[in-house]
Amino acid sequence: MSVRHTGVTTDPVIVRDDEQMACDVREVLDRIGDKWTVLVINELAHGVRRFRRLQRDVPGISQRMLTLTLRRLERDGLVVRTIYPTVPARVEYALTPTGHSLTFVLKAVADWAAEHRHTVIESRARWDSGTGAPGPGVERP
Repeated sequence: MSVRHTGVTTDPVIVRDDEQMACDVREVLDRIGDKWTVLVINELAHGVRRFRRLQRDVPGISQRMLTLTLRRLERDGLVVRTIYPTVPARVEYALTPTGHSLTFVLKAVADWAAEHRHTVIESRARWDSGTGAPGPGVERP
């Protein structure tokens, strides 16, 4: 191989800024779009909570999944964990200002879901019955 040829093929790959941004955005959306994340943030929007209360108030979440979810949210700067030096140690979780700003977005999505739930349920029923007909106001191409 010529020197010129190897020089071209061995240059490091440079990631464009917009590609990196898209990757970063996907990662954030994956976190905030997670089922457990939404439920935990919704619960913490009501105030500071201890672990056991969160576990009781988030239906169906296991201890392990709650632990993982809280750690991820803390890592992402959405939740702050406070440990009090008592015996036994008391640990509380609260939303950070960034976490609080997310509650408005999640509330809007929840309101949309509540408003359109019947349409979605009806559409699913049509699809599952085999007719596959689109819902009201949807035209076929």
